[in-house]
Amino acid sequence: MTVGTPASGTLPDTQVKAMFDRIARVYDRMNSLMTAGMHHRWRERSADLARVGPGSNALDVATGTGDLAIELARRGAEVTGSDFAPAMLEIARRKAPGLAFEEGDALNLAHPDNSFDAATVGFGARNFADLDRGLAEMTRVTRPGGRVVVLEITTPQKPPLSWFFRAWFDHAVPALGRLVGDPDAYSYLPRSVRRFPGPEELAGRMAASGLADVHWILTAGGIIAIHAGTKPGS
Repeated sequence: MTVGTPASGTLPDTQVKAMFDRIARVYDRMNSLMTAGMHHRWRERSADLARVGPGSNALDVATGTGDLAIELARRGAEVTGSDFAPAMLEIARRKAPGLAFEEGDALNLAHPDNSFDAATVGFGARNFADLDRGLAEMTRVTRPGGRVVVLEITTPQKPPLSWFFRAWFDHAVPALGRLVGDPDAYSYLPRSVRRFPGPEELAGRMAASGLADVHWILTAGGIIAIHAGTKPGS
């Protein structure tokens, strides 16, 4: 990510980077605990929507510890994972030594135009200091006819799920953060989800980045949204 003035409601990039470096050692365990292990299935569905296979290549932006990059590679694609937190990348490299992981800026991707058959981001777009710029960069590096996929938490609007969501994210998740010794990081998580655009707005912003045929899937009762769009051209 680019260091600069953060968007309203976000933390400066340097603080977000330091936070993810701090929680790298517990990140995978906390993901599994918070989602009852379902985050792997959501990444599988995201990889399916990327439509990659043998002979194709993909860029996973904000790859973290590499789980979505690994899912893409399981489909036969050549995958590069990019993240700005070195401690997260260190874990990703240990989990998948055959994949390429690089330290990178989501708002200024170090790849030429039209480099990849797909660009994905799983649970990282809400940490972009400038969401529109991050989406534009993902679109830029994707080849015409290629796919851009965004997997993210979204806020359900209807009870009773909306009541459960608020109770879980506003109270249970910060409490889990205190147990693992980083309450600030897991208080940031619900704030980052609340300020992130809902599915319809995110689809519009993906379209504004230059993507066509943008659609989304809601799963987990409406808590998870997976968006996909295609870069026009052939």
